[in-house]
Amino acid sequence: MVEASSTKGAFHRRTELTPYALALGFSGAGIGLRWLLDPLLGHAAPFLLFILPVVGSVIAGGRRAGLLAGGISLAAGFFFFIPASEWLSHHTLVQAAIFVGVCAGIGWLGERLASERSTAERAREVAEREAANAHLASEQLRLLLEGATRYAIILVDVAGIILTWNRGAERLFGWKEADAIGRHCSILYPIDGSERERADRDLTRTLENGVVSEERWQGRADSSEFLADVTSTPIFDDSGELKGFSKVVHDATERRASEVALEQRERQLESILATVPDAMVVIDTVGSILSFSATAEKLFGYTEAEVLGRNVNLLMPSPDRERHDSYLQRYLETGVPRIIGHGRVVTGLRSDGTTFPMRLAVGEAQVDDQRIFTGFVQDLTETRNFETRVEQLRAELIHVSRLSAMGTMASTLAHELNQPLTAIANYGEAAGSLFEGAEDLDRETLREIVTEMAEQALRAGGIVRRLREFVARGEVNKTIEDLPKLINEASALALVGSREKGVETRFDLAPEATPVLADRVQIQQVLINLIRNAIEAMSDSDLRALRIETRRVDPDLVEILVTDTGSGILPEMSDRLFEAFSSTKETGMGLGLSICRTIVEAHGGRIKARPASPRGTEFSFTLPRADRLE
Repeated sequence: MVEASSTKGAFHRRTELTPYALALGFSGAGIGLRWLLDPLLGHAAPFLLFILPVVGSVIAGGRRAGLLAGGISLAAGFFFFIPASEWLSHHTLVQAAIFVGVCAGIGWLGERLASERSTAERAREVAEREAANAHLASEQLRLLLEGATRYAIILVDVAGIILTWNRGAERLFGWKEADAIGRHCSILYPIDGSERERADRDLTRTLENGVVSEERWQGRADSSEFLADVTSTPIFDDSGELKGFSKVVHDATERRASEVALEQRERQLESILATVPDAMVVIDTVGSILSFSATAEKLFGYTEAEVLGRNVNLLMPSPDRERHDSYLQRYLETGVPRIIGHGRVVTGLRSDGTTFPMRLAVGEAQVDDQRIFTGFVQDLTETRNFETRVEQLRAELIHVSRLSAMGTMASTLAHELNQPLTAIANYGEAAGSLFEGAEDLDRETLREIVTEMAEQALRAGGIVRRLREFVARGEVNKTIEDLPKLINEASALALVGSREKGVETRFDLAPEATPVLADRVQIQQVLINLIRNAIEAMSDSDLRALRIETRRVDPDLVEILVTDTGSGILPEMSDRLFEAFSSTKETGMGLGLSICRTIVEAHGGRIKARPASPRGTEFSFTLPRADRLE
């Protein structure tokens, strides 16, 4: 690298010394020529021939080389061709002054000549570069126009005559370049007799508006037509003079057909969704509503504009409203579904604050890079009302059946017990007669009478015992159940119409208090009974708050609590609350809580009631906890 730098410096020095070497050469040649002509010239014109070396040095090496040649020539004239005695003569000084003036003029002319030559050289280089760039740009533009086969790129002059025509134009319009160049741009329009006027009118509109982009029909060489996107732009030169127009044309037939097909599919989908009985709600990964179907609008009482962008939890009562975001986040983190991919009965909240039971099914999809969830909601109000009515009819039927069974049982008891009781009465009368009629009692006869009375009494007791065993006989089909799901399903039925009665329900379900080992139907019956009793107990209360809780009381036991803010339990009923035929209701039979106790105890649990704080009643019962399934 150092060697290369030294070589470059030496070359630069040689380049700088070359003009001076030429000046020395020209001066030496001039001195030699003057020396050869000295016999002819003598002392006349001592400096005249030296003008030639000065001119040559200025032309070849510039003003400085000319000054060097002039100085050498002036010195040579004095020392070699003028005697020393005549150096200061008037004639010599005049010739020397003339020589110096001529050399100065030659130097100035040489400097001007070099400057003009340098300017001309730079202008030539710039012109060559611009010509090369223009050629390159022209070639690139030509390649671009030729390569853009999907777009027709056309240039026309101010009169509308076609100047350029690329391969894309040939493909779209069917005209060859040789056939299109020089023709009016009206050949681009469908033939209807007014294509020339329409073409000129469009050029005028383009000139007025600057750039015009529109979708319109264009005509091909074979007289066929196609729908195209056309962009027209006026072209001006640097002085602002109009030079022509550019047209970029793209066939929009396929795109338009795709758009029409897509619009038709969207209308079909909207029509289908509008007639589907299930409501549809689409949300994103943070719970924001993206779509709200017409059925959803009718079901929840909101318009789509009112809910778009809002969190879907506004459609849920407590406690699901507060917990929904955490449920969604947990699924996104763990991938373990709870509702997604499954159907579940839950409670919905309308815009007017009323609640209703609904079946919710949630599906997951990936649209582009966005993950969305679609919920399909089915209103179960009518179904629940029907089930409630069926349940009421069933209860009435059970009530009638119970009365019939009680009548049958009473008749059976009367028939079965009649004989032993009659025999006991008869033996009693006989024993009384023995005591009244004789002074000496027949002890053997009296022993037989007492023995028979005891046997008949045991017979009557056996009849009652067998009847109790028959009534108490039953089996509990226990399975592992998810306690929150069991409570939600029971609540969806029991809480129908509770919102209209002003009852606010709160759920506090402990995650560790599940699963349980239970007969799902029987435990739901217990919950429905307790919840309905609580709602009835708060009918005359100004504060109507219902709380349903679960908690784990020990490793093997779970407790469920139903608490109301009603009038509470009468003191005289607290000890007989779970006994059969004990009721505080005017029309009650007093069997509901007794049946609840029977069911809970059959599960190995206990049920109890106590006053709640600050008022109301708290019913609680326990169930065995099952091992969680992994």
